Amino acid sequence: MATAEEQAVAPATVDSPRYLQFIRSDNGRRILLGAAAAAILAVMVSIWLWSQRPDYKVLFSNFSEKDGGAIVAVLQQMNVPYKYSDSGSAILVPSDQVNDLRLKLAAQDLPKSGNVGFELMENQKLGTSQFLEQVNYQRALEGELASTIESINAVQSARVHLALPKQSVFVRDQQKPTASVLVNLQPGRALDENQVSAIVHLVASSVPNLTPDNVTIVDQDGNLLSDTAHHHDNNGLNPEQLKYVQQVQQDIASKVEAIIAPIVGSSNVRAEVTADIDFSNSEQAAETYGPNPTPETSSVRSKQTDQSTQSGSDANGIPGALTNQPPAPATAPVTAPPNAQPGAPGNTTPTTPANNNGTVVHQASNTNYELNKTVRYTQLPMGGIKRLSVAVVVNYKTSADKKGKPQEVPLTAAEKQQITDLAREAMGYDKTRGDTLNVVNSQFATITEPEIPLWKRPATINLALTIGRYLLTAIVLFIIYRKFLRPILDKLIYPNGRPEDQALNEHSNVHDDDSAEDAEHTSGENASDSEDADVQLSPEAEAKLAEAHKYEKQLEKLRQLSKDNPKIVANIIKNWINNE
Repeated sequence: MATAEEQAVAPATVDSPRYLQFIRSDNGRRILLGAAAAAILAVMVSIWLWSQRPDYKVLFSNFSEKDGGAIVAVLQQMNVPYKYSDSGSAILVPSDQVNDLRLKLAAQDLPKSGNVGFELMENQKLGTSQFLEQVNYQRALEGELASTIESINAVQSARVHLALPKQSVFVRDQQKPTASVLVNLQPGRALDENQVSAIVHLVASSVPNLTPDNVTIVDQDGNLLSDTAHHHDNNGLNPEQLKYVQQVQQDIASKVEAIIAPIVGSSNVRAEVTADIDFSNSEQAAETYGPNPTPETSSVRSKQTDQSTQSGSDANGIPGALTNQPPAPATAPVTAPPNAQPGAPGNTTPTTPANNNGTVVHQASNTNYELNKTVRYTQLPMGGIKRLSVAVVVNYKTSADKKGKPQEVPLTAAEKQQITDLAREAMGYDKTRGDTLNVVNSQFATITEPEIPLWKRPATINLALTIGRYLLTAIVLFIIYRKFLRPILDKLIYPNGRPEDQALNEHSNVHDDDSAEDAEHTSGENASDSEDADVQLSPEAEAKLAEAHKYEKQLEKLRQLSKDNPKIVANIIKNWINNE
């Protein structure tokens, strides 16, 4: 008699739809197993590709929408994977293709940066009006100037607007051109005064009749950079002067450290300098007079001689005895006295009678000498040093103690004095202008940064993430293979079981005769039962029932074999493990 389960299966099998019958057939089972194997294999391939996904890097950023569309179109034609950044301002491509793609896109003039230059003049159409030609020329000039300004490192992008008035034949009606420049600076960058002045002169030199005063430069924040009306206060220092002061201080500090470093080591000396610089313009004029030299060593400036002669009778003078006598010889000196001062006017020779006949000769001489005068004109340059203050710190020296261990000890007085003398010579010490120098010997504080543990280092974390990704992928693929893919492949390749299972069954049939007899007896009883139930069971139910009896028979044989020959069973299991 058939069991209740077999009776329930038979009607369902007979009345089941065709697709269920196809699925339960051998061909349908093979097709379903093949589809399942393909799906599982696709999942495994997807997981592997996910683990091998490339790292994306920025190809281009901050481009115009027109350039972005052209770049994406070229990437699609080249079958290159790409994606956008979170903000949408950058195009990302695989890191190993960034340089190659940039060169290929540059060959196609991408990106164009939104600026047009003199290439506008290359495609002039026949019949273009003079006004349109002027507009194209102005656009081309603005684009070329913007591209030139963008070549500065601190400038990310630039736009130039030119106002070119129409030329007039009347001089009084002529207007000067003007220019406006908008610069978009790199994040965290700024333009100094020299760079702003360079841009101003660059634009002014590129446009005829454009003066630097008519060029305006504005940054992206609306700050006016070219403020020509701004002048530094005369009492303050402009950036150039501050830069000069810093340069002087750094030069002197480096000289002091360089002269002391060979003695104590480059890491054991620090020097700081404060320089008082005189930026005033001064001019001096001095006129000094020295003591008068002797006439022999002095230079004659001018000399004047007067001589007069007066004639008369011998009877001159007051009547009396003296008038009848001849005149006495002259006693006055002819030349100037030795104590006469050079340059003193009126060095005159007195009147001297020439003879005894009443003729009188009057002679006078006036000599002027050059004065010992010195005129000095001095112009003092800007940037002179008025005063220097230098501070030097020297670390303790390292020496060995009695046990040979290194220790830090202070410098001796002689060593400190030697370092002080060297520092004075290096800094150009001048006591008259009030320079000061202070040398301190002190132990430096050693700042040791805490060592980052190995498991917290970025390189270790990246390596662990990479290994974990590959390991997780391998584990997932192995589980999918053992639990899903291999059983399906075994059923497709070995419908009757794997070869090692068949060999085990044959070996168990040879060494278990008693079990075979019992199995035959059991199968006979089952056969008799099945004959009684032929009318009620369907062919498929009979096949399932026979398969169940076969499984019980094989199980019984295996049990008996494991009892009689456990070594054989152990070898078979070992072979299974090795094959897997």
